[in-house]
Amino acid sequence: MDYESSLGRAMDEVPDIESSGERLSVPDAQAQKDGAFTRLTNLEAIADTLSRETDHVHRFVQRELGTNGKLEEGVGRYNGNFSGSDFDATIESYVETYVLCGECGLPDTRLVTENRTPMLRCDACGAFRPVSKQRRTSQDQQQREAVEEGKTYTLEITSTGRKGDGVSEKGKYTIFVPGAQEGDVVEAYIENISGSLAFARLESKHD
Repeated sequence: MDYESSLGRAMDEVPDIESSGERLSVPDAQAQKDGAFTRLTNLEAIADTLSRETDHVHRFVQRELGTNGKLEEGVGRYNGNFSGSDFDATIESYVETYVLCGECGLPDTRLVTENRTPMLRCDACGAFRPVSKQRRTSQDQQQREAVEEGKTYTLEITSTGRKGDGVSEKGKYTIFVPGAQEGDVVEAYIENISGSLAFARLESKHD
């Protein structure tokens, strides 16, 4: 009986490794438009939920969205037009990379640095591994390949913007082409990219 009682107490102390992070409830991202920028107003609350530094999450969001930003009093401000779902997808990527344990799936982890290498240590199961950045790097590369400044693309103009510019969609980018009209197929030179917005110069129209 003593053995069974001891075994029972020991089993009670073992973390439930089948929950796969179910104990982690991340707040939905709250996006707020601010002219040519978008604010992530509850960034600090999200970081607190993840037990991570707000600045660390902020820098990850910038890299994932391929844009520049600024952190002010717990609010992230990013160059470009982003939706709450854009931020949610980015935070999900952050959680997979920097929070959830790859062994037990629980969020009971800590970021530590060993020999200048970021490591993820799990307090639930004891797993200890380098942080994997492959997923993020792959996404960044796909974003760069979708639209690049200084290149010309064949675009189909699918709508008209408020200022009368032709608008085309390519990957995650909304491209504005002055002088183009809905229904046109054009050659457009990308002059500037701001977040998920791209601004192009009309080179020619296809007959």
